[in-house]
Amino acid sequence: MLPHFKAAAIHAAPVFLDKTATTKKAISLIREAVAAGAELVAFPETYIPAFPVWAALWAPIDNHDLFVRMADQSVLIDGPEVKAIRDEARRLGVVVSIGISEKSPASVGGIWNSNLLIGEDGEILNHHRKLVPTFYEKLIWSAGDGAGLRVVDTRLGKIGQLICGENTNPLARYALMAQGEQFHISSWPPVWPTRRPAEGGNYHIAAATRIRASAHCFEAKVFGLVTSGVLDKAARDMLVARDPSAAAVLDGTPRAATFFLDPTGEQIGEALCEDEGILYADIDLNRCVEPKQFHDVVGYYNRFDVFAVSISRRRLTPATFIDDLPLPAAVDDIEDKVGRAPNAAPVVL
Repeated sequence: MLPHFKAAAIHAAPVFLDKTATTKKAISLIREAVAAGAELVAFPETYIPAFPVWAALWAPIDNHDLFVRMADQSVLIDGPEVKAIRDEARRLGVVVSIGISEKSPASVGGIWNSNLLIGEDGEILNHHRKLVPTFYEKLIWSAGDGAGLRVVDTRLGKIGQLICGENTNPLARYALMAQGEQFHISSWPPVWPTRRPAEGGNYHIAAATRIRASAHCFEAKVFGLVTSGVLDKAARDMLVARDPSAAAVLDGTPRAATFFLDPTGEQIGEALCEDEGILYADIDLNRCVEPKQFHDVVGYYNRFDVFAVSISRRRLTPATFIDDLPLPAAVDDIEDKVGRAPNAAPVVL
């Protein structure tokens, strides 16, 4: 029999651009969810320290101070904020998925939109960087890589994660399906302005999220946890104080939603949208089996002789350094790290 567990989806606002206070709030929410019986707790996109919605509101030349603040409040993987979340996961014996704005150890201005899956022993099970920042997110975050396109086999089942617009990428989703994913976590921002509301045609993030998350659950035959952020009054008022014209955009743009989905793509229970809260769902992974009879896109319902997919999961780094190695070992080290084309001539230093 496959695992059966209780999951918690956090629908909450960070303490805007305050990594320390937001980490404390996250720990409080984890404790609340575990007290209610949750064995897995998932947070929204870049919950620590915030989602940079200002990139949608004003020209980049007006936002330099906000980028500097965002970079300062982003967190290192080995920093105290991530350590505090890991310590709490270990203390409570709970699996935690959390979105962070990750600071680069090689650049004071380099940050990624990342998501961590932390095990009940406090270990980081997966560290994923968003492959491509979406639309105006490119003004904030660097592109990630495929190193985090992994499904983690846990006591609760096989868990995969994608961030926001990655759930629109068929190949990113297929990469997780092909690893036997059973429980899919997708994390989202609180609001996604694309037009001035008075003009009409603004992006409806809750509706778009539902389409994409439901499609993945239906195609993969997996359970889905959708967790979205909240733009609270404090963050809204800070942005409006900076420019009163932002009020019309922020107040008139649809808010994101948090909800659960079953392996047919149907919603489980209710959703949260405007107000902060925690949603819970009982997940029985045995329900993933029957739908596979209809379409199993990584099993019988595919043509592997027609379609071939190759996925690089190499972690990208700024440089490869070779220190104190004899010459032959240095060559081997380069080829181990960057690869060597078939039939290529030997590397010469």
